[in-house]
Amino acid sequence: MIVFLLYVAIFAAAYIAYRYWERSRQHRHDFASLKTVTFGDESTVVPNRFASVVSIVALFAIWGAFTGSVITPLHVPGPFVGDASFTYTARNTAGETDDAVVHMRVYRVGDEVALPEVSGSEDGFAIDDAVKIGAWRSVLSRPNENDIGGKEDGYSLIAIDGQPIAPGETVRFSDGEVTMSSKGSLSIKPDKGWQMEPIWLPAPEAVVARLGEIASEGYKNVSLWGHLGASLGRVIAGFVIGSIIGIPLGYAMGLSNWFRGWFDPIVEFMRPVPPLALIPLIIIWFGIGEQGKVILLFLAALWIMTIAARAGVSGVGITKVHAAYSLGASKWQILRHVIVPNSLPEIFTGARVAMGVCWGTVVAAELVAADRGAGMMIVNASKFQLTDIVILGIILIGIIGYGIDILMRMAEKWLVPWKGRA
Repeated sequence: MIVFLLYVAIFAAAYIAYRYWERSRQHRHDFASLKTVTFGDESTVVPNRFASVVSIVALFAIWGAFTGSVITPLHVPGPFVGDASFTYTARNTAGETDDAVVHMRVYRVGDEVALPEVSGSEDGFAIDDAVKIGAWRSVLSRPNENDIGGKEDGYSLIAIDGQPIAPGETVRFSDGEVTMSSKGSLSIKPDKGWQMEPIWLPAPEAVVARLGEIASEGYKNVSLWGHLGASLGRVIAGFVIGSIIGIPLGYAMGLSNWFRGWFDPIVEFMRPVPPLALIPLIIIWFGIGEQGKVILLFLAALWIMTIAARAGVSGVGITKVHAAYSLGASKWQILRHVIVPNSLPEIFTGARVAMGVCWGTVVAAELVAADRGAGMMIVNASKFQLTDIVILGIILIGIIGYGIDILMRMAEKWLVPWKGRA
């Protein structure tokens, strides 16, 4: 929630600053500019590159701020690291009370540290203790095993830094909190701060370092490019086969009552079924080899492309068809010169959606017996809590998917220049 609110605040601040800067510029209000209407016209809405840059910078800044990264100068409060202590009060079987100090040393996980020194003054029955704790971790201290007479019936801890405590209760001290168990042990939890532990979210530079390592050494005896190439090949194969079958099927459903009636129940039944639900059936029918993975991606793209082609045909203006008939066009000529050109924008939109779904499915497709692929890399790394590899795989899949989408937009602009025109 904090991250979301911070992102919203950055968005609002950037938007207000940009609008203020834009209004401060000198505009020339001639007749042409005054009569131009842009609100509600989708063709005039293009990405604001300033907003795009700020959005990406904001995401990395928030990522770095919550992981203590070196790429950002400002960080949210991190976990407590260093030496601290608290005093506990114990009562023995005779009803006498005594104080002792628990000295703790909190360190970054992976560092080698020694136990903090204890003063050694043991005049009473409560004896000072020392513990060391990894940041974001907790440790169990047992004063009853350390104190004189602590194992006798009637011994108990009654206060932490002067604050009363009982089994099941939690009290705070200067740099953390202490919870007493039902048996009188103390669970010591230093303050965690707002930063994420590296095992849950590593810093950006850790992901970049992992990228360099895998790019040079590979992962599981396969190079990084071998993993990405395998996933890309599967996605393209499934998408192409789905398009080759789906587009003609969509045209047939849009042009023929018989085809529409025959295939509509099948398409509408399969469309809401997620590809992940088909994995067990794919394994039973096609095994765990490469064929099953491609077929799963083919099914992910097939229904989307079919519906996109059908919608493209249904969206063709009837006046254009009547105009072509009045000029003596045959059905084949109407299909070639009217229906196909006017349906291409819908097909390209469906293709972009289908490609995104295929990329989202490739991880699931590589869950079963894959020896290479970005999805296999992510799933395998997650088993060993290698979060930096998981995030790296997700970022690479997103970058490649975004690059493919850009290429498809460029192809659409080149092949369908009439999109958005009457």
